[in-house]
Amino acid sequence: MFLNTLTPKFYVALTGTSSLISGLILIFEWWYFRKYGTSFIEQVSVSHLRPLLGGVDSNTPSNSNTSNGDADSNRQSVSECKVWRNPLNLFRGAEYNRYTWVTGREPLTYYDMNLSAQDHQTFFTCDTDHMRPADASKGICPIFVMQKAWRERNPQARISAAHEALELNECATAFILLAEEEATTIVEAEKLFKQALKAGEGCYRRSQQLQHHGAQYEAQHRRDTNVLVYIKRRLAMCARKLGRTREAVKMMRDLMKEFPLLSMFNIHENLLEALLELQAYADVQAVLAKYDDISLPKSATICYTAALLKARAVSDKFSPEAASRRGLSTAEMNAVEAIHRAVEFNPHVPKVRLQNGV
Repeated sequence: MFLNTLTPKFYVALTGTSSLISGLILIFEWWYFRKYGTSFIEQVSVSHLRPLLGGVDSNTPSNSNTSNGDADSNRQSVSECKVWRNPLNLFRGAEYNRYTWVTGREPLTYYDMNLSAQDHQTFFTCDTDHMRPADASKGICPIFVMQKAWRERNPQARISAAHEALELNECATAFILLAEEEATTIVEAEKLFKQALKAGEGCYRRSQQLQHHGAQYEAQHRRDTNVLVYIKRRLAMCARKLGRTREAVKMMRDLMKEFPLLSMFNIHENLLEALLELQAYADVQAVLAKYDDISLPKSATICYTAALLKARAVSDKFSPEAASRRGLSTAEMNAVEAIHRAVEFNPHVPKVRLQNGV
């Protein structure tokens, strides 16, 4: 009876109201995307609704330095990430800020900053930090100060908190923050990372001796392991950026041998970058043979590097005229498929790079 009593005016009003609401949502989505570089609805669904519905939280990577089972679970969770982390990421102070000074543009969106902040809190803090002893004179634990620093949105507030933590103790994560954000050159960043390495190795040795004394000590050891691996990886990246590429390759290989199950930092992709710079294509192929596996999550670095090597193998003898007459050979077809696979994975690579490189 209710439906039968509705007049055409009701349906006109309903259509107009829904159209108005849809238009307002569309305008808000456009404004939010222009300002933050991502969809508001997508961010809310991925960050809040998906975990409630039983999905995988892409912002909470699992540590995989304990067993093969943990490594497999880490691969499964990473493979379902909506946003891929960039293992070739630049230094925020020495490189991103330089871009801002030169161009007047901000290279990082709020969404980028939020993802990195979540990563820092995951890698460099743990739930048992409240057990750490406080400074005897001030009654403040530097770990607490750094927990606050990683959550700060203002860069100067983070830097000030890092200096405050260093006044209390030689804190490895405080050196990391200063190397990433306050250092204006790679030389300064490397110097700070070396200080962080000295402090991080001490914490790692102490927690390694206590890791079997309980779950809280094991959590602290995982965190100290993450800190140590991160510092060594960044030192290798500093060496490559300062022209010591062979030294960087050795550091990365040693790090991968020392922590073979810790795959969350994707050190092999930094290794591929350095080997390509040395034009050591045989070594690049050996790394790809190990990590370009169907069971592992793909990345733009893996896809484009594989396409580059396959294209190089046929580029010397390739002739468009001959290919049009006889068709593509098996190797040429593999190269074309690899290029399509790479572009499909990440279509945002400029075409000039594809033409010059692949």
